[in-house]
Amino acid sequence: MNTGLYLSQDSDYILVAEDSQVQAKRLQFVFEKHDIKGSFCHNGADALDQAIKEKPALIISDIMMPVMNGYEFCTKVKAIKDLRDVPVILLTSLNNPLDIIKGLQAGADNFITKPYDEDYLLSRIRYLLANRYLLSQGATDTGIDIMFHGERFHINSSKKQILDLLLSVYEAAINRNTQLIHAQQQLQILNSDLQSANQELESFAHTVSHDLRSPLNGILGFAELIKDAYSDVIGEDGNKYIDWILKSGQGMSELIEKLLEFSRSKKVDISPEVVNLSELAVEVAEALQKPNFSSNYDIRIQEGMTANADPGLMKIVLNNLLGNAFKYSRNTESPKIIFASGHDSGKDFYYVQDNGVGFDMAKAENLLKPFIRLHAGKDYSGSGVGLSTVNRIIERHGGEVWFESEPGQGSIFYFSLD
Repeated sequence: MNTGLYLSQDSDYILVAEDSQVQAKRLQFVFEKHDIKGSFCHNGADALDQAIKEKPALIISDIMMPVMNGYEFCTKVKAIKDLRDVPVILLTSLNNPLDIIKGLQAGADNFITKPYDEDYLLSRIRYLLANRYLLSQGATDTGIDIMFHGERFHINSSKKQILDLLLSVYEAAINRNTQLIHAQQQLQILNSDLQSANQELESFAHTVSHDLRSPLNGILGFAELIKDAYSDVIGEDGNKYIDWILKSGQGMSELIEKLLEFSRSKKVDISPEVVNLSELAVEVAEALQKPNFSSNYDIRIQEGMTANADPGLMKIVLNNLLGNAFKYSRNTESPKIIFASGHDSGKDFYYVQDNGVGFDMAKAENLLKPFIRLHAGKDYSGSGVGLSTVNRIIERHGGEVWFESEPGQGSIFYFSLD
């Protein structure tokens, strides 16, 4: 037999009470690998009958089982004179400190926390069986009463059992803490890599945007010169081609500007002051509508809205939110845009509302991330970075952005400031 685990007699075996087939198979595999004789039962009641029928050298029991749980099973085992000296290991997740108290009350000898590894399990078995052979027979304690969470518990375990049980809990906590430290170290490495990647992406966007600006300005400038100086020569088709070059170039110029805006939004220093958001919104709305949107908009901006924020960054926020409201409601029969404030749960917030095309909220999970668009470019042009820039600026002010929308029913974009 396996003398290394103090199972020296042919009849020595370990009794397992475990209702999970997966866990039972795992233990069975370990036993076979290390030449351990085992008997497996699916609940505490069957395991108790087996223990009475044939005394085991050691018992391993799950706590959560049907018919009879691990605490009740252990208590009944320790109440039987002939089985009292059989060490009992309880398998638990140790999510509640009451588990320890109940284990002591039941007379358990050890805890093993799930998930456990093979070497640790074998070390616990070896330790308990060694002590069983070394203990002098008949040395018992009378038990003690303790109070925990206002409830009285009678502990039948011996002093050595209590010490062993608490040491096993401490050892399990140390092992778990080591795992957490390792996971934290890995998380720090991943976080550092992510920060480096973000910095590289920011630098790339900024550099590319600057490098593209000069040649693009040249393309647009020469295209305008051709259109002005040679409009009669190149004919109708030629003028259409020039118009497409100018339109595409202007779209690219806007994208470059949005990318620069996005990269700057993280780096620029915030200089908060009292900002009149109402006046700023009127200024932004007029600048947006005159050159870009010819529809007869009903624009309603609440008067007297102020906030403690960076005026330059707030202008970018309103330019993006109001710009989207203009863009996505321009094909509505009577386009309407509202910029107002509200108060809820002790917190002030602001919102931009339109009655435009709206969008499906079920598809908008990542709407505040860069380059996410919910509408086709052929219908509504855009860069996909405007809302992510808004979100970044608001987060830097200690606030948050959220939204509501339905297809064909318009959209509302809210933001708060700390």
